[in-house]
Amino acid sequence: MPHASQIAPPAPRVTSDSPVLVEVTRGPIVECRHHGRAVIADARGRVAGYWGDFERPVYPRSAIKPLQALAIVESGAADALAVSDEELALACASHLGEPVHTEAVARWLDRIGLSANDLECGPHAPADAKAAEDLARRGVTPTPVHNNCSGKHAGMLATAHHKGDPTKGYADFTHPVQQRILGILEMMTGQDLGHAPRARDGCSIPTIAVSLGGLAVAMARMADPAGLADRRIEAVMQVRSAWGGHPYMVGGRTRFDTALIAGTGGRVLTKTGAEGVYCACLPELGLGIALKIDDGAARASQVAMTALLRHVGALDGVAAEQVAAWMAPTLTNHRGFEIGEVRPTQGFPV
Repeated sequence: MPHASQIAPPAPRVTSDSPVLVEVTRGPIVECRHHGRAVIADARGRVAGYWGDFERPVYPRSAIKPLQALAIVESGAADALAVSDEELALACASHLGEPVHTEAVARWLDRIGLSANDLECGPHAPADAKAAEDLARRGVTPTPVHNNCSGKHAGMLATAHHKGDPTKGYADFTHPVQQRILGILEMMTGQDLGHAPRARDGCSIPTIAVSLGGLAVAMARMADPAGLADRRIEAVMQVRSAWGGHPYMVGGRTRFDTALIAGTGGRVLTKTGAEGVYCACLPELGLGIALKIDDGAARASQVAMTALLRHVGALDGVAAEQVAAWMAPTLTNHRGFEIGEVRPTQGFPV
């Protein structure tokens, strides 16, 4: 793949603050259009391409789990508690609640003397239909371990346990675990977030508003950490190794992240977030990508991310074949008839 310096900056599409990035067809006409914003940046904050207003803040949601996972390593918890790469990948995950995920989280908690009752993410049924049906058939009530964010929460509990912080209330903004993560986010995004808008995420931890450009820079610094402190470089490399080395733990059998990371052999690292947020870390290019689909549609964020990855040369021929179904997904109806597709708009990216 070409280095970042060899990629010609694209002509920006700034026809509006949120141009149409993805369209959905039915037969010969476009039936739906998804507006959004996207930006490509390097670790020094230089913008290689943008579409729409990338300075407008967004809640990054689960797209920043790999950044949050840095705290597990930097705090010393990963070494002291023998956190495995699979467990560190779970801390980066929005998993589907398959047994491979939930059993690993349960073992992790048990090893440090904690249980599902200590998780503050709340329970929900597995996102994987097969796993959810299996629980229902056996009459098992979902627990917080089945929450798609349980791996991240297990990592936060491990950090609190190692540092001697209270394990209760670790999801509160003022808790030392969250304050450490806030410091990491400020440094990685290059933004002062002390007074940034904040709210509770779906799993109850704080979600802090950052600019879309700041997210791209943070991902670029994960891709190219040379300018960071030595301890953070070590943490970045360890998290990246887990993120890229265990794609199934990061998502699951129907997750785009799992297919893309596996299809590129871990050379392309992506992370989805709720409400149409998507981030990518490209170590071979030293680039980060962040995008937001305004209406929150995952079908659009996946297609937009794939288009941007192809644009920068991050998907070679083999990888393209393995993720082809995600590039312009064919839509079918309940009888199996092909009725249209989800595709990037003409000229995005240019």
